[in-house]
Amino acid sequence: MSTATIEPRTSSAPEEIFQALADSTRLRCLALIETHGELCVCELVHALELSQPKISRHLKLLRESGLVSDRRERIWVHYRLADTLPSWARTTLHEVVAAHAHDAPFADDARRLAHMPDRPDGRCSN
Repeated sequence: MSTATIEPRTSSAPEEIFQALADSTRLRCLALIETHGELCVCELVHALELSQPKISRHLKLLRESGLVSDRRERIWVHYRLADTLPSWARTTLHEVVAAHAHDAPFADDARRLAHMPDRPDGRCSN
């Protein structure tokens, strides 16, 4: 099992972080990642009901902004919050997710992810 990681930028300006958070698709991805720790692209595609290219494009922007980092495992790419994410940004994201976990579309995304088929032990298998 080979893994490779592309390191995110080491710091982000507040403007870049808030610009990334201002997009609904990116915020929804981040909410799920913040809640679950790490998710595969296919899990995000299923949960948000969006195409893989669209999700990947948004994840690329999040990685370039220093919000997430990725880990490649064979053909799958898993995303998590970047270790270099400033604590104020991590706290802000956590508070937003906690305050809106029961609101649409976040609750709907979480429900779809929880009911995703072929997700043994919470990991993507396809």
